[in-house]
Amino acid sequence: MDRREALKRTAWIMGGVVSAPAVMGVLKGCAAKPTIDWKPVFLTEDQGILVSQVAEIIIPKTDTPGAKETGVPGFIDLMLKDVYSKEDQEHYLTGLKAFDEEAKKEHGDPFIELDSEQQAAFVKKVHDAAVQAEKDTEPAPKRPFVLMTKELTMLGFFTSEVGATQVLQYVAVPGAYKGCIPLSEAGNGKTWAT
Repeated sequence: MDRREALKRTAWIMGGVVSAPAVMGVLKGCAAKPTIDWKPVFLTEDQGILVSQVAEIIIPKTDTPGAKETGVPGFIDLMLKDVYSKEDQEHYLTGLKAFDEEAKKEHGDPFIELDSEQQAAFVKKVHDAAVQAEKDTEPAPKRPFVLMTKELTMLGFFTSEVGATQVLQYVAVPGAYKGCIPLSEAGNGKTWAT
């Protein structure tokens, strides 16, 4: 059943008492605004939501936790605040704003209001264009928002406990050094964290 049919049935059950704004909201796919479960210290809450959604697209939840569950968005926020220079912070925020404006221009809504398929497709499109621009330009331009976010997401995830122990192989005290051996003999086929 599509949304229009559901709306007709709801209106029929309620005796036709559904306001025009409610009808428009349902037809447009109005949904609650996404939230975050961490308090940004550098980013605004809306910027934190956008970064969280992009990070989760980069490393989604599968049989292991995704970027959101491992605290990657909070890690990105702290890295921007405590490690990045003022110039890099401004570059990141300018890129974030341009990313959101491009999503709004292309889809008519800000990035955080797009459905998950639109978000994933948009991130892929912007990512692929940024990678191609880095390949085609000499010297490479400053990394755009999407590539900076990808870099920080990968760093935050693979240095988290989950990334280092559930995705990568981890042995707190590794055994003897074995120089050049086939990967099949090195364990279960995962890359090592230690």
